[in-house]
Amino acid sequence: MAATLAEEDLRVLENKLNMLKLDYERYFLGTRPREPVMARQEIQKFVTQWANMPIQNTAMRFRFNSVNARYQALKRQWDSILRQREAGTYKRDVFKAKIREGTDGPGPGSAPAEESGVASAKAGSALLESYRDAALACGQNVKGLSAKKLQSVVDKQTQQMKSKLGCKDVEFKVVVKAGKVKLKAAPVR
Repeated sequence: MAATLAEEDLRVLENKLNMLKLDYERYFLGTRPREPVMARQEIQKFVTQWANMPIQNTAMRFRFNSVNARYQALKRQWDSILRQREAGTYKRDVFKAKIREGTDGPGPGSAPAEESGVASAKAGSALLESYRDAALACGQNVKGLSAKKLQSVVDKQTQQMKSKLGCKDVEFKVVVKAGKVKLKAAPVR
């Protein structure tokens, strides 16, 4: 008698895949000491088993194929990142290493972390790009970041600095401190 894929089996597979994705994210961030190989092998075994068996229920077959496609895409992504880490080109690792060394900030060819993204209050697009690159390299969420929001923060700080210090203009720098990206304002006399 042939085994049939149950709704519960698919739910368990989806939950295990979500947990594996989180484990890999933790591993790549450095909060997990070892790659989650055992969990990956367990999911691979399940996927291989059911990929070679006919699933009669169309809805179940569709759901299984969707989960399988997601797993294959994640697997390619993880393997790519693992190859980058072995080659020493993984963006997050390179960025962290450069911060520890006190050299480059957000990316190759950029200025030191303290000087990265130096821009006047008027040059918002370059500042936005530097801020976004640094935030992504640090693993921060940049969904809500927009040129308008950043410009309003810059304008507000510029007005405060001008009135408080009586300077002509204000220069902004993108600074990374303790893994957090921040704007640092400096008066221009």
